[in-house]
Amino acid sequence: MAERIWLDIPYTEKDLAKQAGARWDPAAKRWYAPHTGMTTLEPWAAAPDVTDLLPGEDRTLGNGLFVDLVPSSCWFTNVRSCVTPRDWERLRRMITCRAGMRCEACGAGEDRQAQRWLEAHERWVYDDAAHFQYLKRLICLCTDCHTVTHYGYAQVRGLESKAFAHLTKVTGMDGASARRHIDAAFALWQRRSAITWKLDLSILTDAGVTLKQPPGANTRPGVAAATLAAEHRVPRPALAPE
Repeated sequence: MAERIWLDIPYTEKDLAKQAGARWDPAAKRWYAPHTGMTTLEPWAAAPDVTDLLPGEDRTLGNGLFVDLVPSSCWFTNVRSCVTPRDWERLRRMITCRAGMRCEACGAGEDRQAQRWLEAHERWVYDDAAHFQYLKRLICLCTDCHTVTHYGYAQVRGLESKAFAHLTKVTGMDGASARRHIDAAFALWQRRSAITWKLDLSILTDAGVTLKQPPGANTRPGVAAATLAAEHRVPRPALAPE
């Protein structure tokens, strides 16, 4: 069998690429060109794979499952919002493949019937004195673990009970311990949200990933609230941690 002609197709462009002739490989979970010379698919020609270990990445940072709230001053500065769609596809593929297509917190794989997917999450290190937020790790989490991690967002979406149950199941915490853990995470979130953080994404740029300009720090909370309201078609909610 001839080697696949792989493509880098962002999820939002999959329908366009399919119309242009792209095909999906369910085993590799990746789009490809069915034969050479398809000029219609040139916009999605694959770039070199991202290395499994990003320059300066610490894959021991933040192991396990815990509530990991993003300060409100940093909303909409997740990795996906800061890179081009095609580079996000390259990163997403690297993150899931190096994790063996398993969640790095609970070990679960994807389950379409259960609406459980594999998603990327960032681990950050915060320099309180210099007000710098350093990206230090990208981790593969399933939808359930990712929902726990962004516990405030889970509350806004009405998923708190599900998130709480998953947190206790995976970590083995009893209810009281889990509640103390969540309260401590919210307290830390409040302190960090009072600071406007400067981003350091050098582990991406040093790996040849192209960045795009995210929304300014002063506009991120408003953008987050407006986006959430649009997603759920409800009046704008009071801001809650991501």
